[in-house]
Amino acid sequence: MNKVALITGGARRIGAETANYLHSKNIDIIITFSKSSIAAKELKKELNIKRKKSCEIYKANFDQHANYKKIADDILKIYGRLDYLINNASKFYPTKIKEVTDKVWQDTINTNIKTPLFLSKFFFNELKKRKGSIVNIIDIHVEPPLKDHIIYNISKAGLLALTRTLAKDLAPAIRVNGVSPGAIMWPENESNKKKKLDILSKIPMKCTGNPIDIAKTIYFLLEQSPYITGQNINVDGGRRLNM
Repeated sequence: MNKVALITGGARRIGAETANYLHSKNIDIIITFSKSSIAAKELKKELNIKRKKSCEIYKANFDQHANYKKIADDILKIYGRLDYLINNASKFYPTKIKEVTDKVWQDTINTNIKTPLFLSKFFFNELKKRKGSIVNIIDIHVEPPLKDHIIYNISKAGLLALTRTLAKDLAPAIRVNGVSPGAIMWPENESNKKKKLDILSKIPMKCTGNPIDIAKTIYFLLEQSPYITGQNINVDGGRRLNM
């Protein structure tokens, strides 16, 4: 029986590339989505054409009303097992000090840090049984923080702390690591050419990366590194050297 990976927010961008790559390694895929239903259904169709009954999708809103136990129970019923949890779902948008509100706080924190924690909690027994692994998608801007992204920065710094804490608490049965993307894909609302050129000038590799770079790193941590836990790998073309 194939191993099974859950990818939160896996319908598009880095999540979809990760789903495709892990699927190519004979891992069955479960994808959660919120608003990207069309993309999720299309990805499911494509993967199931390649290998029957190898991909399922699950609609989940990771807000303050999320019932994580039900989500976990529903997902475990799909294939009857779970080997890998990839916490990829994320909220990313700027928040200046005057824009900080309880609503914005809840929106960002619930998705970026509460969801990885609670999914880890409710999948703990299953992942322990499978000697599974968790990978959290963090961000190179944990340190130093990204200007005018107060709540986002806090959430990703918390996710890094969660990664290291879980790695210690869940060992030796479950390994927990993080992957921090650099300039892999421009934000969909980013049209400032000058800003893009400025970022590229600070990347030693002088180019953006590709989603496949993240997918391959995730696969390495899941399947090829049985002695690595508690680590955060920056996939950034050397950008961290010039921050």
